[in-house]
Amino acid sequence: MAPDEVERFERYASELRELQRKNARGGPPSRALHAKAHVGAFGELTVSPGLPEPLRVALFAEQRTWPVYARFSNGSGRNQPDRTADIRGLALKLIGVPGRKLIPGLEDKLTQDFLFVQLPTMPFGTPDEFLAFVRTAAKGPALLVPRLIGALGLGRALSLLKGLASMPKVGSLATTPFYTALPLRFGATAAKLAVFPVGPTEVHPASGAPAGLRDDLVTRLRNGPLTWSLRAQLFVDERTTPIEDASVPWPEDRSPFHELARLVLPQQDLLSARGTQLEGKIERMSFDPWHSVEELRPLGAMMRARAIAYRESVLERQAAPEPDEAVKLAG
Repeated sequence: MAPDEVERFERYASELRELQRKNARGGPPSRALHAKAHVGAFGELTVSPGLPEPLRVALFAEQRTWPVYARFSNGSGRNQPDRTADIRGLALKLIGVPGRKLIPGLEDKLTQDFLFVQLPTMPFGTPDEFLAFVRTAAKGPALLVPRLIGALGLGRALSLLKGLASMPKVGSLATTPFYTALPLRFGATAAKLAVFPVGPTEVHPASGAPAGLRDDLVTRLRNGPLTWSLRAQLFVDERTTPIEDASVPWPEDRSPFHELARLVLPQQDLLSARGTQLEGKIERMSFDPWHSVEELRPLGAMMRARAIAYRESVLERQAAPEPDEAVKLAG
């Protein structure tokens, strides 16, 4: 860890908080990033039976079912149409998880969060690159390329823009795998987690409507349950599976994914009165990878930067306290 890391990350968090205020346009502030929610839903995460010893870590130590709140979102700090290029995210909050938590003041809360995006790695290798991109993007698209070259240099800027331009388009959030992209401690080792859809297999083209991704997911959940397989990809060594460089992929031929649990969002009508109430409750929550037990501690510089940035975002928008229990959505 660099000697000035905490100071730099505090400064970056302040920049994001100012951007959060600017994007609010005088209204109540939303999240600094992942501002637009597609869907908030209730579900359950059931740990797989008979896991081998290396996978029996923390809440995966024994077979049981955890209530879950799930939030699907766009990555931008602005609420923009789904046809605008953006990264898509999934945040999970498990309820009833015992153990001392990492965030000061929330040590006794019974929640555990996991955050996922649609990419197995981050486009940005370091928090410095990420903030450089956020700064330039916030000034509008007109001079994005020259500004980014000025901030990162020609080679790195073009490589980053190429990666973002080639990001796969999402036709449906129900058929998209999501990845933590950043590593976590996993007991005595480290891991990246991912959720892979377990049916339906049909992928409908994105409708192009401003809320097309939401419309698709609401319809699917009204018609039946959705299921994902939660899997872990284990650390091998620093050269093969680096912790600090978030842009380096972990090769599956050296570190395959192992199933830990199944995530199920049951059939539910999110347009009903109870569905609307549930989504409002979820939208007021905070989702933070540092809502975690020590055995699943976030790792790497990007995660350490998140610890400070998420704290500032939560304070700015006055997020709801951590929930003590889950309320199941009927119907």
